[in-house]
Amino acid sequence: MVDRAPPNSVSKAGLLRKLPFVLILAAAVLGAFTLREHLSFAALAENRDALLAYRDAHFGLAVLAFMLGYVVIVALSLPGATVATLTGGFLFGVFPGALINVVAATIGAVAVFLAARAGFGQGVASRIEAGGGAAARLQAGLRENEWSVLLLMRLVPAVPFFLANLIPAFVGTSLWRFAVTTFVGIIPGGVVYTSVGAGLGEVFARGETPDLGIIFTAPVLLPILGLAALAALPIALKALRKGT
Repeated sequence: MVDRAPPNSVSKAGLLRKLPFVLILAAAVLGAFTLREHLSFAALAENRDALLAYRDAHFGLAVLAFMLGYVVIVALSLPGATVATLTGGFLFGVFPGALINVVAATIGAVAVFLAARAGFGQGVASRIEAGGGAAARLQAGLRENEWSVLLLMRLVPAVPFFLANLIPAFVGTSLWRFAVTTFVGIIPGGVVYTSVGAGLGEVFARGETPDLGIIFTAPVLLPILGLAALAALPIALKALRKGT
């Protein structure tokens, strides 16, 4: 005779699985209204001397504290991710600042992905597959070209970072592929913004704000688009093979 869990215990288990993602959504909404001024460029400019002094006195702890704060910002989808990237460059230079930023952002993204997949992802993926139609075809296409599509989502920021963490969780993407493509795909943009942050000392001295539009200039944008084209190449080749 097979023992079955009582309905109440099953429903409680389901609620517990959903709880982390629900808390992330609640923190994102609350943070959007309460933390925007505290996680801003103006706040960084105001506290820059204290941050530099702490970094010089406790470099290892500064790295750990910064990474923890960055992970929390990304994992809870709080405002200030761009400012955090600039701060990483300001405190630690292009290197190891870019590496610190990319690792922390990847860890935060993985946290969102796992929370979404545990709470809703498996059920959503199964319902899409069973329902058929355009959504099921999109899911099948993404699974067939997972590496390329996931890289494109990171290299070309047409999809907001938060949604780029959720969509793979809802269509059944593997954790390994999600983590690797996130890490690799955010490197170009991460290096650009970290380099901007590394030059903030001069920007502060002039009383100006950093030019974040640098990523849309030809010397920066064209190489990123070239990488995106390489990522899309396997998809194009598969389409050509099917068409012949």
